[in-house]
Amino acid sequence: MSARERLRRNDERFVSVAARLREDEWARPSLCDAWSNHEVLAHLVIGCGAGPGVIVAGMARHGGSFDRANAQLARSLAASRGPADLLDEFARLTVRPRGLGRVFPPRLLLGDHLTHELDILFAIDHTPAIPSDTLAAVLNTQVTVPNPFVPAYRNSRGLRLRAVDIDWAHGEQGPTVRGRAADLVSVLGNRARMLAALHGDGVEVLASRINQRPNRTAG
Repeated sequence: MSARERLRRNDERFVSVAARLREDEWARPSLCDAWSNHEVLAHLVIGCGAGPGVIVAGMARHGGSFDRANAQLARSLAASRGPADLLDEFARLTVRPRGLGRVFPPRLLLGDHLTHELDILFAIDHTPAIPSDTLAAVLNTQVTVPNPFVPAYRNSRGLRLRAVDIDWAHGEQGPTVRGRAADLVSVLGNRARMLAALHGDGVEVLASRINQRPNRTAG
């Protein structure tokens, strides 16, 4: 399966999951700093449909800061459109992405989209039901490909990572971190809340790295 096809199928699955969320669940704070679940959804829509000019203009209004521009764009879109409308737009963009959604590498977009899905689901205490091959593909990308928005590559260095619920492992030396694949994806993406779900002598090392790099709304 191509990376683009895997991304499309995952996005379609996410739409079916997210369509079942209640209004109060969309309003809950997500695991992505300073964003509600509703605003995370708006961010996903922007990432699939906004052109570079929109981002550049936003940065110009915020002193050249990508993070502040990205955060404001998501908040503004969420304030003007409800979750159902945004979810319909995201579903359309999974079939015909525009702007950044067409040019950003699909392997990295898959990791970004899955991490944000977990931001939403873990925030409302939902257990994710994500196919094991999708989780493995994201983890493989996280530990091998640097991503400017998700610091998973740096967070994983020198650790032995072991998923306990799927057939996936990385690293042969160093302290060990064990946990469910979804929890590993979330923590490697700098989500400290899920550290409590992990085990092993490498968790303290991983925690220190996350605490040194506060979660950015960009990823």
